Amino acid sequence: MKKFSTSVYGYNKKEVASFVNEVAKEYESMLNNLKKRDEEIQSLKQELLRYQNMENTLNKALMVAEDAGNQIKRVARDESKSIIDEARRNASRIVNDALMKSEKLQADGENLRLRIVAFKRRFRNILETELENVDQIDENY
Repeated sequence: MKKFSTSVYGYNKKEVASFVNEVAKEYESMLNNLKKRDEEIQSLKQELLRYQNMENTLNKALMVAEDAGNQIKRVARDESKSIIDEARRNASRIVNDALMKSEKLQADGENLRLRIVAFKRRFRNILETELENVDQIDENY
């Protein structure tokens, strides 16, 4: 606490006036600080509100992106299943075609073997007949 010197008419007026000026300046300074802090608080509140709005917007964007990602995954799974099913059908068809060709080749091979056997029999018969003819030529001369 400030102590003032006394004079005939009470406290020293200059000291009191100086003190009052100091108090007024200090009060004014504190008032200005409070105003600045109020303004800063207001500014920070606005900035906080802006960040909260951005957070909400980002959350919504994340949700939309997540939904889109899930939808893309679902479409990709469906498409991959479709591709796999089609590939299985094609593989089955290819295997069936190969089996049919194999069976046809086997049948053609068996047919060819039978024709060779028949050709050999006919050729042997022809040769035997010709040999008999050659033998008859020897007997006639």
